[in-house]
Amino acid sequence: MNILIWHVHGSWTTAFVQGWHRYLLPTLPERGPWGGGRPAAWDWPASAVEVPPERLAAEDVDLVVLQRPEELELATRWLGRRVPTVYVEHNAPRQGAATSRHPMADRDDLLLVHVTHFNALMWDSGDTPTTVVEHGVLDPGLRYSGELARAGTCINEPLRRHRVVGTDLVAALAKEAPVDVFGMGAEALSLPGVHGRGDLPQGRMHGELARRRLYLHTARWTSLGLSLIEAMMLGMPVVVVGTTEAPERVPAVAGVVSTDLRRLRRGVAELVADPAAAAAAGRAARAAALTRFGIARFLRDWDEVLSTHLSTRVLVGGS
Repeated sequence: MNILIWHVHGSWTTAFVQGWHRYLLPTLPERGPWGGGRPAAWDWPASAVEVPPERLAAEDVDLVVLQRPEELELATRWLGRRVPTVYVEHNAPRQGAATSRHPMADRDDLLLVHVTHFNALMWDSGDTPTTVVEHGVLDPGLRYSGELARAGTCINEPLRRHRVVGTDLVAALAKEAPVDVFGMGAEALSLPGVHGRGDLPQGRMHGELARRRLYLHTARWTSLGLSLIEAMMLGMPVVVVGTTEAPERVPAVAGVVSTDLRRLRRGVAELVADPAAAAAAGRAARAAALTRFGIARFLRDWDEVLSTHLSTRVLVGGS
């Protein structure tokens, strides 16, 4: 199958292109958000192919995978014909969560795919056909040593996104143990007990995280973070703010999941003080993540969704 898709979310798309298909990535000379092609930061298979937009009309495209509303118009213009389409929604609704209308609501010409059941529950998608395919993550391997009595977390743009990603909670939890924050813009953090490490290549970041005693997931309002799942696969115990999908997918034996800041602080203190308990929780976290978010299950689920969708011939694009 030839699938047209943009590189938008690094870890998710990296998992998606591991399948048996051919993945066509629009590529513009200036790159940018609408023609970025293959990413430099990830090692993708050769089946992920860069294609200039002017060549797409001549490609035998079987399916379009959209991830941003603007891509619908681009696919229509570049392909010039009707092609079965799915729209992947990565995010929880932002404002007025329970009443937010999805930009693809009330359409009968595409399939809307959510990455968590929480997101599917919260978005108002009207009559648009909707399903859920949970995340899949490439296993980074059991790398946990926990040798540093510190916490680690990965937050992109922690200053701009602040309360949404729980930057203020990082500062509160740093009273129990020093916290190292990895991610884009993290180096600008200046908080007591918090060290902004900045954005590292994924492999190096995984190695650095795995040296920390535990992983913090402080986001108040987000989909289930891929960085959290990756940390669990590394074998890290976790302390997690228990909102959105997290309580459903992070077992208690993996660490602490709570909306009570006092309990979260105790969890950090207890795991830092007891390396053996931290390692045991990390092993449980890894087992749970591998079972639920393994790449084989992810690709199998997607193949089932795509084959079913193609058989219905739900189409978008030019006539």
